[in-house]
Amino acid sequence: MAAYQALREAIRSNVFPPGYQAAENEIARQLGMSRTPVHEAMARLQEDGLVRILPKKGILIRALSPADIEEIYEVIIALEGAAAARIARFAEAERTAVADALRAATAEMDKALASNDLQAWALADEVFHETLVERSGNKRLTRMAGTVADQLHRARMFTLNLRPLPSASSAEHDAIIKGIAKGDAEAASNAARQHRQHARDQLLPLIERLNLRNL
Repeated sequence: MAAYQALREAIRSNVFPPGYQAAENEIARQLGMSRTPVHEAMARLQEDGLVRILPKKGILIRALSPADIEEIYEVIIALEGAAAARIARFAEAERTAVADALRAATAEMDKALASNDLQAWALADEVFHETLVERSGNKRLTRMAGTVADQLHRARMFTLNLRPLPSASSAEHDAIIKGIAKGDAEAASNAARQHRQHARDQLLPLIERLNLRNL
């Protein structure tokens, strides 16, 4: 697990950027780990879509095309819509607890945005979306959402300073929270889906305009 988390984070943070290729023993050396856990981590990361194992050559860090990103957003939109609806159907005390956690993450986003700290904003935004899927209680949904979110992370962070300030995100989060707190599954789902659709509709044209082909 430690090797998987270390290698995953190295990919997410661009320590190992898209297109990077290295032998298994070189990856192990850079991470300061033995080859066996690194080998197991590589196999799991290939399942996650983050790397491609090259027989006798090690691994290749996979890049995302605009078409890949569009597909990923389709999956995220569906999964987070389902997660929000599921939480809204919880008993009042349980959905209130989730709504409170989502409000706390949104408050951190507002605080970061007020100080123009986009890195902190992105971290708080990530906490919001992770909370939304994890607190749904559906382990398969959480695993799938986590996988596609990891794949999308690099593109979102790379373009973070190129996009307009995310001033509308908090209001969109509030709509999700309101639906959950009221127990309105349809409203919560629609708000979650629309929020990710807006993000997609902002990111994809930017990628196209900048001619970014390998993120």
